[in-house]
Amino acid sequence: MTPHESGKIRLDKWLWAARFYKTRSLSCEEIDKGRVRLNGQPVKPSREVKPGDTLEIRSGPLVRTVVVRAISGVRGPAPVAALLYEETAESVALRLAAAEQRRLAPEPAQSLSQGRPTKRDRRDMQGLRDRDQAGHGDPWNQRWSASLDD
Repeated sequence: MTPHESGKIRLDKWLWAARFYKTRSLSCEEIDKGRVRLNGQPVKPSREVKPGDTLEIRSGPLVRTVVVRAISGVRGPAPVAALLYEETAESVALRLAAAEQRRLAPEPAQSLSQGRPTKRDRRDMQGLRDRDQAGHGDPWNQRWSASLDD
């Protein structure tokens, strides 16, 4: 992949070459969904990109703002693809802050107090049921018997 400074290329092809998306069809889908903006405007995949353009690329809650530095239509190794754009300082700061927030956030599964019982929980519950059915468990059931034998 040899980046060249002049010329224009389709947006979907540039995003694929710069390794923002794995396939061109995936980059087309994301552009069509409005997750990519060129110079602050929603665009179509066929829109041409030139050096100096600003792209806002949203993936999940994160928005990356990059400035196009070079044009290339061939996908190559990641270090070469990184030369095609420059991420803005604000975008880098927001991305790092979001990563730190995710790192400090508690594990969501640990906050669950209920859920599907484990095998041990199931065995414990079955043991309690068996004990109650045998009449050995709760004295309440023995004291308030409805039988006439007592």
